[in-house]
Amino acid sequence: SRTKSSATVSRNLNRFSTFVKSGGEAFVLGEVSGFVKDGDKLCVVLGPQGPEWQENPYPFQCSIEDPTKQTKFKGMKSYIAYKLVSSHTGQQVHRRYKHFDWLYGRLAEKFPVISVPHLPEKQATGRFEEDFISKRRKGLAWWMDHMCSHPVLAQCDAFQHFLTCPSTDEKTWKQGKRKAEKDEMVGANFFLTISVPTGSGAGLDLHEVESQVDGFKAFTKKMDESALQLNHTANEFSRKQVTGFKKEYQKVGHSFKCLSQAFELDQQAFSAGLNQAIAFTAEAYDAIGDLFADQPRQDLDAVMDLLALYQGHLANFPDIIHVQKGALTKVKESKRHVEEGKMELPKAEGIQERCNIISFATLAEINHFHKIRVRDFKSQMQHFLQQQILFFQKVTQKLEEALHKYDSV
Repeated sequence: SRTKSSATVSRNLNRFSTFVKSGGEAFVLGEVSGFVKDGDKLCVVLGPQGPEWQENPYPFQCSIEDPTKQTKFKGMKSYIAYKLVSSHTGQQVHRRYKHFDWLYGRLAEKFPVISVPHLPEKQATGRFEEDFISKRRKGLAWWMDHMCSHPVLAQCDAFQHFLTCPSTDEKTWKQGKRKAEKDEMVGANFFLTISVPTGSGAGLDLHEVESQVDGFKAFTKKMDESALQLNHTANEFSRKQVTGFKKEYQKVGHSFKCLSQAFELDQQAFSAGLNQAIAFTAEAYDAIGDLFADQPRQDLDAVMDLLALYQGHLANFPDIIHVQKGALTKVKESKRHVEEGKMELPKAEGIQERCNIISFATLAEINHFHKIRVRDFKSQMQHFLQQQILFFQKVTQKLEEALHKYDSV
C-alpha cells in the first residue's frame, strides 16, 4: 500500500515542452483545481462526425473596410486604422494592426488546443503604400472570418471587447484589456473549462483517438507541402502574367501595327479597310496584354491569400497535437504502473478521464478545421474558375471584335 501511494507518473523534465508550457501536463496529473463560472465553460458535443465544439447560438460576421491613415501626437506618428462592423451589433469601431496583434497574443496564450489564425505578416517599410494596405485588409478580412466562424473564439470575452468597445473610449478599452490580461482561465486552468459528453456511448477509445490524430498529422503535413507548392506555382504564374504574358501579347500587337503602317504606304482606296482592321487587331492584342497583367488581382491573389491563412493554421497544429500526445503518454504510463502494482486504479482512471477531456477538445478542433477548409476552398475555387471564365470571355470578345473588322474589307 505504501508503495502504491508514493508512485507517481513521471513529470516531463523539458519545461519548454508545449505539453508543459500549455498546462496540459499539470492538468492531466490532477495538479490543478478551481471554480469555473458557467460563462467560462466550453462545451464539446457529439456530432455526426464525432466530437465538435457546441455551435455559437448567435452566429455573426464582421466586415473590415475603409483603411484610413490617421495620426496622433500632433501628427508625429502615423498609422492605418480599419473600420470594423459586426452584424450582431451593427456597431462601428476602428482598430489598428497593433490591436489585432494584441488580441492574437492573448488568444494564442489562452487556447492551447485551438488554432488561432495567424495575422498577415508585419512589414517595417512601405506600410502606407496602397497595394500593401489593400493586401493587408484582405488578409485581415480572412482572419476575421475565421475568428467569427469559430464557436469558441467568436464568443471569447477578449474578442467581443475588441469588436464592441468604442474606439474613442480609451478608458473602457484599457479596462477590458487589463481584464483579458488577468484572465485566470489560461494554461492549466483552461482545460478545467472544457465540458465533454458523459454517459454511455460518450467514452473515447484510446487507440482510435491515437489513430485519428496520427491520420490528421499526416494530412496536415501533406496539405502544408501542397499548399507551399501551389503558392509557389501561383506566384510564379502571376509574375509571368504581369510581366511576360503582357509583354509577349503587346509584342505581337506591335508587330501587327508595323504591318498596318507598312500597308498604309499603299494609297489604293480598297486597301484602307484592311489597314484599319489590322491596326484594330494590333490594339486588341495590346489590350489583351493589359488584361493578362490585371488578371492575378481578380483570381490568383485571392487563392494565395487563402493559402497564407491556412499555412498559419497548419503551423499551429504540431503544438496542439503535441499536447494531446503528451496526455496519451501519461495514460499509457499510468496503466503500466497499475499493472506493476505501483499505482492505485482510481488515480490512473483520473488521469485517463483528464486525458479524454484534452482528446475531446483536440478532435473537436480537428473537426472544425475540416469543416471550414471544405467551405473556404469550395468558395475560393468557385471564385477562381468564375474569374478565369470571365477573363477568357473578355479575351474572346476582343478577338471577335477584331475579326468582325475584316467583314467589310
